[in-house]
Amino acid sequence: MRCDGFSMQQFQGMFFVIISAIAFGAIPVFAKAAYHAGSDPISVLFFRFSISSIIMIPSIAVRKIPYPRGRFLLGLLLMGGIGYVGQSFCYFTALTMASAGLVALLLYLYPAIVTIFSTLLFKERMTGLKVFALILALTGTVLTIGWDGGGSLLGIVLAMTAPLIYSAYILAGSKITKEVDIFSSSTVVMLSASAVFGVLVAVRGLNMPQTLTGWGGVLAIALISTVIAIITFFAGLKRVGPTNASMLSTFEPITTVVLAVIVFGEEMSFTRVAGGVLILCAVIALAKSEFRMRSST
Repeated sequence: MRCDGFSMQQFQGMFFVIISAIAFGAIPVFAKAAYHAGSDPISVLFFRFSISSIIMIPSIAVRKIPYPRGRFLLGLLLMGGIGYVGQSFCYFTALTMASAGLVALLLYLYPAIVTIFSTLLFKERMTGLKVFALILALTGTVLTIGWDGGGSLLGIVLAMTAPLIYSAYILAGSKITKEVDIFSSSTVVMLSASAVFGVLVAVRGLNMPQTLTGWGGVLAIALISTVIAIITFFAGLKRVGPTNASMLSTFEPITTVVLAVIVFGEEMSFTRVAGGVLILCAVIALAKSEFRMRSST
């Protein structure tokens, strides 16, 4: 089905990625509830992927969806066990060594990294409008997150490593999701990440939340920011490709900032509003770019 040269599949893909970004963007709010209840990042990440796996496995079994095999299974295991775990470890460790603003800004370099490698490796077609959308998205992210200082050299190195790992995750996922079922591939990613964090918890111990609010935060991370977020991201990635998906994911910091204002009463400054507007403009520019590309083919 097409709408004036712009396929319904493209609309669906953009919608799925934005939903995923909103779900991922809620993680800091949910995590803060878990941390205040006595948990810690490694424990929360273990619960996150273990609970989501427990939810997904019966769903796969009931629907009789086969699991990926061969090189696709290996790729997904690496995406979860190395990609997700590596990115999470670098990001959360960097937060203890550098300012949150700097770490977040470095993480959101991944749309540019994905764009560069998609063009070089996959020969993805780039247009002037798409480059303009990328610039708008990156600028909007800087304004939305802000800059609040520096940090140690190791912290900065870890913060710069996180977007490289996440970019590799997105690029690998863009190829694998075209060949395998989204639900089974998401389950494999969750299981492999759960296994690695399980080993880390066995070594350093498990800190469980001590309040119902804390457990509510953990469950929300597993259900909303993992199951829904990963499935919708893979669904969108399959439809719009790695470059578009990474740009659309800049909706994530907008969600985080808005929720921080609503839940924690943080200030909504003019620069943050301007950053959000630029990210929205980037999405519009991206949609126009896709429209033109579809119309010309």
